[in-house]
Amino acid sequence: MKIGTIFGRFGRMLRNRMLRRGMKKGIDKVARLSGGPASAGKATPASQRQAKATRDAVKRARQAARITRRMR
Repeated sequence: MKIGTIFGRFGRMLRNRMLRRGMKKGIDKVARLSGGPASAGKATPASQRQAKATRDAVKRARQAARITRRMR
């Protein structure tokens, strides 16, 4: 096996892991901060419900992605 092929595979694997982790962290951060700058970090009950709904939607999307990967 050529050394370039090995480095290419390793690079793709590393890149995909980093992208996946960044997407997960970014989505979670947006869900937590959905109150906006006007709320000054204090979440109202309505924004808490909205954040929970967003987290639940993200969870369902991840589950759907996992299921579709298994079906391939």
